[in-house]
Amino acid sequence: MDLRKFRKTIWDFYKKEGRHNLPWRHTNDPYSILVSEVMLQQTQVERVRAYYTAWLKKFPTVRVLANAPLADVLKAWQGLGYNRRAKMLHDAAKKVVSEYKGKMPTDPDILVTLPGVGPYTARAVAAFSTNTDTVFIETNLRTVVMHHFYPNTDKVSDAEILEVLASALPKGRAREWYAALMDYGSYLKRNGVRVNSKSATYVKQSIFSGSGREARGAILKELTQGTATKKRLTGLLGDARTEQMSLQLQKLLTEGMIQKYGTQYSLPR
Repeated sequence: MDLRKFRKTIWDFYKKEGRHNLPWRHTNDPYSILVSEVMLQQTQVERVRAYYTAWLKKFPTVRVLANAPLADVLKAWQGLGYNRRAKMLHDAAKKVVSEYKGKMPTDPDILVTLPGVGPYTARAVAAFSTNTDTVFIETNLRTVVMHHFYPNTDKVSDAEILEVLASALPKGRAREWYAALMDYGSYLKRNGVRVNSKSATYVKQSIFSGSGREARGAILKELTQGTATKKRLTGLLGDARTEQMSLQLQKLLTEGMIQKYGTQYSLPR
């Protein structure tokens, strides 16, 4: 597809169908945008919306988050899944306070040094907070480029996709452009476009039921109610999964997601 025609397709869609009411679309605050980007990782937009609003009410600034007990952070995250993201966000906030005096950086090269912040998240925060002309890739952007530029090609590399994105980026409009691309990609997926499996980096998401993620989530959810013994925690999902639960319990302990006091486990105090 011609780049000029491609841009027109995206802008026309965004004008008519864009998700202009998403709360993170109405702020330039890099902390708030970081929160939205971390929450949106592998989580649907509609699930994130309510959590995002509640989170910023409880932790309105990076300093408030940094000073909050990890237990409160994990409780606020309950239901979003991938609970490690909450701890990483908490750790990132503490680093911002200790190394940058509580002022959120917006330079991607600095952002990427924060715990849990990869190249995509760092550049997305820069683009959405300061309108920085930077190039990055995520699942919706990949869908859009592959649908229009590589519809009949297998094993398309991210380097090829990034080259298209770099060429198509309208200078000085990164914030609005990426919002438009993401909305258009989401629209394509809802309408049956499934091309990401043709990407060279495609990895099928593992099934949640029976997984270690499910085990970890069950343990953390139980501990939001208070302390519990190992026997209680390892038996949450039935006798057939006690070994798996024991393994995940130890992993959570090692990662600092939970703590042990005598015979009782709890969220960090």
